[in-house]
Amino acid sequence: MMGTSTARVFDDALALPVEQRLALVDVLLGSLNSPIDPQIERLWMDEVERRVAQIESGDATLIDGEEAFSRLRAKYRG
Repeated sequence: MMGTSTARVFDDALALPVEQRLALVDVLLGSLNSPIDPQIERLWMDEVERRVAQIESGDATLIDGEEAFSRLRAKYRG
């Protein structure tokens, strides 16, 4: 169960502008102490930035999570 202070941190993080959320993700992932190949990390950051740009420009068609999972279940059930 998530504590009140944890929920508040999540709410505060989600209220940040996209660029600040990306920076927060970078810091949090770095804090996991897993070895990260700098080239792979850069490629992922490029991909994230590309996707954010598509969303902000309106070039991406967004669907909610439930719809996405519903489509995936239908696709992979056979």
